[in-house]
Amino acid sequence: METVAQKLRVRGTVQGVGFRPFVYVLATEEQLSGTVHNDGQGVEIFLQGSSDRIENFKRRLFTELPPLAKIEEVTTTSVEPIAFQGFKIIESQHNDVNTVIPADAAVCPECVKEMTDPRNRRYRYPFINCTHCGPRYTITRHLPYDRPQTSMKDFQQCPECLKEYTNPLDRRFHAQPNACPVCGPQVQLVDSKGNPIACNDVFEEVLARIRSGQILAIKGLGGFHLVCDAKNRMAVKKLRERKNRPTKPFALMVLNEESASPYVEISSEAAKKLHSSVAPIVLCPKKASADERLQEIAPGLSEIGFMLPYTPIHWLIFFEAANRPDDRLWMAKPLDLILVMTSANAGGEPLVIDNQQSLDMLGGICDAFLVHNRDILIRCDDSLIRPTGKDFQLVRRARGYTPSRIRLAQGGPQVVATGSWMKNTACLAKDGYAYLSQHIGDLDRVTNCNALKMAIDHLMEIFEISPQYVACDMHPDFYSGQLAEEIADRFDAKLITVQHHHAHIASVAAEHHIERPVLGMALDGVGYGTDGTAWGGELLRVDGALFDRLGHLQKLDMPGGDLCARQGWRMAYAFLKKHHLGELAQRLFPFRGIEILDKVLESSLPIPQSTSMGRLFDTAASLLKVAHHSTYEGEAPMLLEAISDNVRGAVIENGFAINDGTLDFSNLLLSLINRKDTEQAAADFHMTVASGLAEWASRASEASGINAVCLSGGCCLNTHLMGALRHNLNNIGLKVYEAVDVPPNDGGLSLGQAWVAIMNHNQFSV
Repeated sequence: METVAQKLRVRGTVQGVGFRPFVYVLATEEQLSGTVHNDGQGVEIFLQGSSDRIENFKRRLFTELPPLAKIEEVTTTSVEPIAFQGFKIIESQHNDVNTVIPADAAVCPECVKEMTDPRNRRYRYPFINCTHCGPRYTITRHLPYDRPQTSMKDFQQCPECLKEYTNPLDRRFHAQPNACPVCGPQVQLVDSKGNPIACNDVFEEVLARIRSGQILAIKGLGGFHLVCDAKNRMAVKKLRERKNRPTKPFALMVLNEESASPYVEISSEAAKKLHSSVAPIVLCPKKASADERLQEIAPGLSEIGFMLPYTPIHWLIFFEAANRPDDRLWMAKPLDLILVMTSANAGGEPLVIDNQQSLDMLGGICDAFLVHNRDILIRCDDSLIRPTGKDFQLVRRARGYTPSRIRLAQGGPQVVATGSWMKNTACLAKDGYAYLSQHIGDLDRVTNCNALKMAIDHLMEIFEISPQYVACDMHPDFYSGQLAEEIADRFDAKLITVQHHHAHIASVAAEHHIERPVLGMALDGVGYGTDGTAWGGELLRVDGALFDRLGHLQKLDMPGGDLCARQGWRMAYAFLKKHHLGELAQRLFPFRGIEILDKVLESSLPIPQSTSMGRLFDTAASLLKVAHHSTYEGEAPMLLEAISDNVRGAVIENGFAINDGTLDFSNLLLSLINRKDTEQAAADFHMTVASGLAEWASRASEASGINAVCLSGGCCLNTHLMGALRHNLNNIGLKVYEAVDVPPNDGGLSLGQAWVAIMNHNQFSV
C-alpha cells in the first residue's frame, strides 16, 4: 500500500498525563512509523504508513485517551514521507508556549493498590504517583512540563525508577514526580520547634495523636492542612479557639462516601465528583443527626463539605486507621475515622506551603507537624463545589482545576486581569484562551497581595505572556488596581478599569461564548459603581465592552458603611427607623452603640447607601432574628437559607414593587416583622425575592427585545434563591446562563475583566 505521511499538532492537556506513551502504543499497534514530542504548543506527532492506518490512529486518539488527558484541537498537515523505521518518543523542544500545565490529580486506584500491597516496593510510600495521578501544577516552575522544571529536579532516580521512567510501555514513563523510598522525598514528624519526634512509625504516631485529641499540621499537595478528629468535640473546639474561627464551617475528609453517609446525603453525581481526579470538597446536605454527631463542624448550616483522600499521605492515615488490611476491598468499606481537614493559615493569611513557615505561623495552633522535603512551588487550596439540582457549581476554584484553561469565543490581545478585593483570582488571556489563577483570597493584608503578584508573575512566565492590556476593578483603593497599574507600566500596556458587576456578567458571557447583547442580573454583596456608590443588586444590558445600568434594587441605608456586612442588625435598625418604627427597633436590637447609631441616623450627616442584594439578605436575617452578626462573609444569608430547607415558600402579596427600573422589597422586609414561624418566613422571603427578580427581568426583556439573561454574583450561590429564579425565568421564556467553569462570586471576576479588555480591543481598535 502507498505510504503517506502527516504531522499532527495536538493541543490541550497533553503533557504530564501519559499522552506520549499512549501515542507510542497506538502507533505501534497500527504499524506506523514516526515520532512524538512535547513542545510549547502541546504535542507534535509525525506519522507515516498507509492512509487507512493513519485514519484509524486518529480515531483512536480521541476514543482511548489516558484518564487525565484532554484534547482541545488537532490540526493535520500532509508532508513528504521519509526513510524512517519504527516509532520513537524524542526529546522535548522549547518554543513559544501555548499549552497548559496539567492540574494536580488525586491518587489513582492503581497507585493506591500498590501503596497498600506489602509485596510492592512502594508499600506505604507517601509519594507514589504515575502518569495518571499526582502533583503537577504545584511542583512546576516552567514549561514544557519536564522533571528539570519541577521541584523533583534534585531527586535523582534510582536504577529501578529510571527503568520505569524510560520505558514507553510503563505506567510511569516520564511521570515527572516518579520516585520510591530509595530515591524520593521523605516525611518527618516534628514538634512545634522543628525537633524530630521519636516514634516507631510516623503514620502510626500521627493517627495516635489525632485520636488523642491533638491538632496536627500536615503538608499536602498545594499547602498544609490543619487536622484533628472531627468526632472529638473538644479537639474541634480547641482548633476553633486557637485559629480564632468561632463558627465558620470546617471541611471533613473520610475514606469513602459510605463513611460519610451516616451524616450527609450523597447523590450518585456527588459520589462521582468525590472520586474524580479533581477530588474537590463537595457540599452535601446534612442528615437529621449530623449536628448532634458532628458538633462544632458546620453550626446552623444545612450542608457539610466532605472530601476523600487525594494524596498518598492522606491514604496512609486511613490505611493505618483500618489496621493496614491485606484486603483489596478495604477501600470500599466504611471507616469511623473522620478528619477535620481545613486550610492551614492564620487569620486570613495565605495558605502555608513551607516547612519553616509552618512552624513560624502555626506553632501556636498545632501540637505536631507532618512535613516532607518535596518543595511546594505554587500554593493551591482545595476546590469547593456545591450541587445545583442537576449540576454542580464552583464555590472556590483551585486544586484540580487550576490552571486548566477556558477557551474563549474570540482571540485578541494578551491580557492580564488582576481581579477584585475579596476571593481574589487573576486571569491571563492569550491566543483565545483564558488561564485563571488559583484562589488567592481577600486582599486585606500584605501577604495576600504578595501572593497575587507572585501568582501573576508565575503565570506570565510559564505561558510567556507580555500583556498588551491590563484590566482591573474600577475601585480606586484596591491593591489589585495598584498592581494593575504597575504591570501596565512595566509592559507599556493599556490599562482598563472594569465596573465590578459588568465584570460579573462578562465572566458568564465569556465562558458561554456569548457575543450578542444580554441582560445581566448581578446579585452581589458590594461593588464600586460608576457613580462612586456601593452597588450590588443590578440589572444591566451588557454588550461586550459596553454596559448600561437598566435598574437596581432600592437603596438601603448602611450606617457604619462596610461594618454592616458584619453587623446586619445595623441595616435592620436603620430600615425600621426609616419606616417610623423606632420603638420597635430599640426593642429588637438592644445592642451596644445603639445610642450613637440613633444620633447618626437623626443627624444631617450623610449615611452610606447600597443597592446590595447581600445586604438585603443581611437585613432580612436580622429582622427574623436568625442572625444579627456575621463572623465570616455571607454567614447571615447562609443561615437564612439553611432554616428554609424543606419548607415550601410562598410569594408575599405586594411584597415587591418596580418603579422606573428600581426593584423595591421594602414591603417584603416589613412583612417579616413579628412573624412567628421563622422557617416559613425565610422560605417566603426567598420565593418573593425570586419572583420580583423574574418580573424585573421580564419587563427589561420586553423593553429591550433581549431574551438571554446572565446571572452572576455571590448571592447566586444561594440554592433556594437560584432554584426558584431559574424556574421563574424559564417559565417566562428567557434563556438563562450561569457560571459553570468559574465561581459566580468574586472568584470568577477576573475572567470577566479579561473578556471586557479583549472585547474593548476587538470592538474599538482600528
